[in-house]
Amino acid sequence: MENETSTTSTTELRVFLVDDQELVRSGFRMLINSEPDMRVVGEAGDGRTALAALRGTTADVVLMDIRMPIMDGVEATRLLTAQPNAPKVLVLTTFDLDEYVFAGLKAGASGFMLKDARPDDLLQAIRTVAAGDSVVAPSATRRLLDHVVPGLPNSLGAESDPRLALLTDRELEVLVEIAKGATNAEIATNLYMAAGTVKTHIGHLLTKLGARDRVSLVLFAYETGLVKV
Repeated sequence: MENETSTTSTTELRVFLVDDQELVRSGFRMLINSEPDMRVVGEAGDGRTALAALRGTTADVVLMDIRMPIMDGVEATRLLTAQPNAPKVLVLTTFDLDEYVFAGLKAGASGFMLKDARPDDLLQAIRTVAAGDSVVAPSATRRLLDHVVPGLPNSLGAESDPRLALLTDRELEVLVEIAKGATNAEIATNLYMAAGTVKTHIGHLLTKLGARDRVSLVLFAYETGLVKV
């Protein structure tokens, strides 16, 4: 583990790196520290060490690898996001870890990115989850959803979840668009509604379904069979 003790600007996003490969952490550290609005505040090589370090390190976003020794990223994400005022977690993965991506999102991660994503895409993803949104809409994530969704547990069918009965027809339409990876602007265009109305519907969806964020809505739609591959 390696923690930085220097004081960061209040305008900087504080990022914590968790990956068992030091070379990977080094690359991410160089990329992030080259940005004027973010700074790496700590690192760890496994989930258990990360949790211990984060008890004394304030971070806004944690870049979390999935497969690590001692404690993997799924368990670390579950324990971390269960804490009050927890940082956002952005899972880093590769195509051959589809089942772990799903587990990471279920554990509370705000999104996922490929480790070989373009630097600009990764930086934007960090800013997105730090702002309280989820990384679902970017094209890279849409492609990854195509790999993740076939590995989801078998759905019980859309009729089996009583929460769906709480939704209006319009809310169901918005939910389907979200699950397909549409941005708010795209939903507004596709459903012929104002951007503010889209935000209102999303707020209602989060409340009625008890969903944590946009990622949770996507998973709910696929798990119930409301949206199929």
